Amino acid sequence: MSGHSKWSSIKHKKAATDAKRGKIFTRFIREMTIAARSGGGDPESNSRLRHAIDGAKAVNMPSDNIKKAIQRGTGELEGVNYEEIGYEGYGPGGIAILAEAMTDNKNRTVSEVRHVFSKYNGNLGEQGCVSWMFARKGVILVPQSASGEDELMEIVLESGAEDMVKEGNFYEITTLTEDFDKVQDALKAKNIAIESAEISKVPSTYIKLEGKQAEQMLKLYDKLEELDDIQNVWANFDIADEEIEKFNQG
Repeated sequence: MSGHSKWSSIKHKKAATDAKRGKIFTRFIREMTIAARSGGGDPESNSRLRHAIDGAKAVNMPSDNIKKAIQRGTGELEGVNYEEIGYEGYGPGGIAILAEAMTDNKNRTVSEVRHVFSKYNGNLGEQGCVSWMFARKGVILVPQSASGEDELMEIVLESGAEDMVKEGNFYEITTLTEDFDKVQDALKAKNIAIESAEISKVPSTYIKLEGKQAEQMLKLYDKLEELDDIQNVWANFDIADEEIEKFNQG
């Protein structure tokens, strides 16, 4: 697996499974609550909230759940006061890892994160130790079956995308955060299907892993994502497709 998009597509598929649905719903509820608290409850003037609502709808969250999450953020309903915290560290083979959490108990969360790092041959580091390797970007995945390459390239570049590459069965489109909505709107205007769209942390370089280190890294990544308080995890690993398949089947 090389680059951001393959792991994005794997996560997107996992989000649709019943086993993960409770976790996915929780993640979007917290994101909508925080977004509404910090920027107001109107998605038209709050892009972070709008993106969270789009993500929640993509995993078929009931509209009532979305409404209540926003109302908790604006104070119309009583709710838990979550705090946003970032964690940084290293995985097997020196892989850089970023994890974002929303928590009501910092001590509990850091203890759980540290345990996962330690169990799978990683090390939780200080703030700033790896974040400099990542850039905040918009990342959009479009199935190759949804459009011809030349047509799609023209649409996304004209609407402000930075780049587009083929990765597996998808086109991966990257944008500056300020151009993210414009590119999505251009795709929607042409009725081009979008597999996933998110504001992400994209690494500047990748490190190739094989064998035991690859297995440990995938377990570390997966276990971090399973923690209740973790919202997102990013890392700069490059692992072959066959090792991904073996891990998923194991």
